[in-house]
Amino acid sequence: MCIDSHHHFWKFSNAEFGWIDDSMAVLRRDHLPAELAQEMAKAGVDGAVSVQARQTLEETRWLLDLADSHDFIKAVTGWAPIASPDFEKIMEPFLSRRKLRGLRHVVQDEAPGFLDGSDFNRGIGRLKAMNLTYDMLILERQLEEAIRFVDRHPDQTFVVDHIAKPRIKDGIIKPWRRHMAELAKRPNVYCKLSGMVTEADYSNWTEEQLKPYFDGALQTFGPGRLMLGSDWPVCRVGITYQRWFEILGAVISRFSPDERAAMESRNAVTAYGLDV
Repeated sequence: MCIDSHHHFWKFSNAEFGWIDDSMAVLRRDHLPAELAQEMAKAGVDGAVSVQARQTLEETRWLLDLADSHDFIKAVTGWAPIASPDFEKIMEPFLSRRKLRGLRHVVQDEAPGFLDGSDFNRGIGRLKAMNLTYDMLILERQLEEAIRFVDRHPDQTFVVDHIAKPRIKDGIIKPWRRHMAELAKRPNVYCKLSGMVTEADYSNWTEEQLKPYFDGALQTFGPGRLMLGSDWPVCRVGITYQRWFEILGAVISRFSPDERAAMESRNAVTAYGLDV
């Protein structure tokens, strides 16, 4: 079994997806379950985790409705106002939705110190009781902040999206490698091998450019806490869905069958509590 631990759906509008600039024009259309199901079938992927692309409760409801209608969507990582004093009340109607398995906030767009905020941390402290994982969408420069953040919540499960977005385009390994090694010391943190082509020069990248970052993630988190993700449809600016999973397959091919199975599915099942 293989689980795509990270993808998105959207009905495109310029107003809601202003981050899609002219260089990413290929993304300026709807991306919905029927298309992803076809891509997964070609790549030999069996299930997927849908991740929020808009920071609205409407987005979370929509993704959950899609998940209820499509068996291949095994879980949803939605959005909610975690820092709100009414967070727990707001979450009440969502907690009965069995495929809601996590929340995410777009921290990469926030000012320095966001993860140190008391209101946000108070909300994160409620997630364990809700049986929800938290996905960390951060940039390399936010890793030190993320380490402090994780240390405040030793019983909460965290998942680092896109290997914390290192500066692949510039070929910079440090300090990303050092901070990832420190973060990986926390056993409650998982990491996704995803979103890497778009951190390179996605019109002119090479597999050789990606190799040090694959190696860094594998050496720090190891096969016991890494999972595979496409970041579809965003990945389409630089690579096809099938080709990305071919690269991932080659990267993990040197590991034992049990270790490959962990990265392909078991770690996602554990981190998100998937029913598979």
